[in-house]
Amino acid sequence: MQKIISTLFISFCLAFGVFGQTTHVIFDTTHGAVEVELFDDTPQHRDLFLQAVKDSVYHQALFNRVIAGFVNQGGELDEPILQEEAEGLRKRERLPAEILPQHYHYKGALGAGRDDNPEKASYLAQIYFVIGKVITNAELDALEKAKSIKIPAKHREIYTSIGGIPRLDGDYTIFGRIVRGLDVMEQINQVDTDSSDVPLTPVVFSVRVLGEAKH
Repeated sequence: MQKIISTLFISFCLAFGVFGQTTHVIFDTTHGAVEVELFDDTPQHRDLFLQAVKDSVYHQALFNRVIAGFVNQGGELDEPILQEEAEGLRKRERLPAEILPQHYHYKGALGAGRDDNPEKASYLAQIYFVIGKVITNAELDALEKAKSIKIPAKHREIYTSIGGIPRLDGDYTIFGRIVRGLDVMEQINQVDTDSSDVPLTPVVFSVRVLGEAKH
């Protein structure tokens, strides 16, 4: 089954021009390397992420919330951000949303976390990788009805074969996707966690721009 999913994922990458974007980065994790492309049509999120990499925000960082069959989240957690903002210890800063219909929550997508702000603006230093699960057409039909939306046929094809989290579409900015190392991210998604979804053994990662030296 894993080989079938990997083959489907590679076919998906080729079909949708995954290798045509300007910038690729490598996540060096405790479980292996993951190559990610950043989308050119979400330039604010791309550039913010690259600046964060330059500033070492994602050097020896943690996947600090891992929810099996859902997401692997890294960077800052919601709770300290919101608490510090409420106490006036930091200024409330968000990045305007860049939510585009062609970028959706299939397995391997890279998204920006956020709170429940009505603008759907993103945190400056919180990311997540979509894992999700394979979705049935009946479930997609029900989602269409519940959200009064129409799910494109090509999205359905991916959700019913590779999987993902379609209920998040249109609510969070997706600004990249895995092109190599999806199996690594799946392994991370299976680590043991505590009741707060924190890995019992820290899952550490550092990010570098492809072509730069590994530190």
